[in-house]
Amino acid sequence: MEILSADFLLRNSLYVSVAIGLICPIIGVYITLRKMVFLGVALPQISSFGIALVLSLHIWFGHADPTHLGEQNILMYAGAIGLSLIAIIWLAFSEKQNQIYSESRLGAVYAIGLAASILILAKCPVAEQGWMNLLKGEIIAVSDSDLWFTIFGLGIIIFCFWRFNREFTLVSFDREMAITLKKNVLFWDLLLFLLIGATIAIAVLVVGPLVAFGFIIIPPLISRGLVKSMRGFIFFSSLIGGVCAFLGFILAYKYDLPVGALDVTLLGIILILTFLFKDIFKLFIGLRKKLNRF
Repeated sequence: MEILSADFLLRNSLYVSVAIGLICPIIGVYITLRKMVFLGVALPQISSFGIALVLSLHIWFGHADPTHLGEQNILMYAGAIGLSLIAIIWLAFSEKQNQIYSESRLGAVYAIGLAASILILAKCPVAEQGWMNLLKGEIIAVSDSDLWFTIFGLGIIIFCFWRFNREFTLVSFDREMAITLKKNVLFWDLLLFLLIGATIAIAVLVVGPLVAFGFIIIPPLISRGLVKSMRGFIFFSSLIGGVCAFLGFILAYKYDLPVGALDVTLLGIILILTFLFKDIFKLFIGLRKKLNRF
């Protein structure tokens, strides 16, 4: 009950953790439907590179003060969101032009983005340390302005997903049918990718790329084999993400562990248990059928 009290010191961190846990799995559902899972790895790293880029600007312009914090919120948001949207718009147009992007290409983007981020921050130890904490998912210092910006931004995004869910599902699940129905596939693709890019950028800013990727990919993997409807897929993915974010924060606070890493580990344990349960259930059904034959 301590973390639910109004005077809890890390209450903002709890709120953004649960918000990210609820919203990121929703975009993960569409990424899974479009078979773009590796994009969930590359795009958070692109956002992270955008943050590192803006944090190093003061050094590039001759203000190489090693104690300079450089964590200006406006610049960080501009770097993360701007670079993510540029990347996601390019992806939308390249897909429209049938330029098939491979997982190896996205893997190269991830590796280059990570290496370049570390390199450009090497001259600013304080900013580099802050970026590394973000990379590890240490969700400890969330200001009121960051909290309200996150809630407001994610609120707009979730409204768009609710309002245009039918169109997004159609172009993601059955693209040929969308073309047959004369839907503007390029427009809906672009809007979907913009929402995905904005969500990932916001998530990376408050919880880091590791946690963003974990909440985007793992909850949909858990719920995919448990539900049959699209609404159930979205609902249970979001529910799993939100519950794990809440429980992970409690455990991290109690045992003094990094919140982000614990959240992703908890999701991983649930994923493994889900697969084991499904395999055991299938084995049981198979044995029962064999016994019935005798």
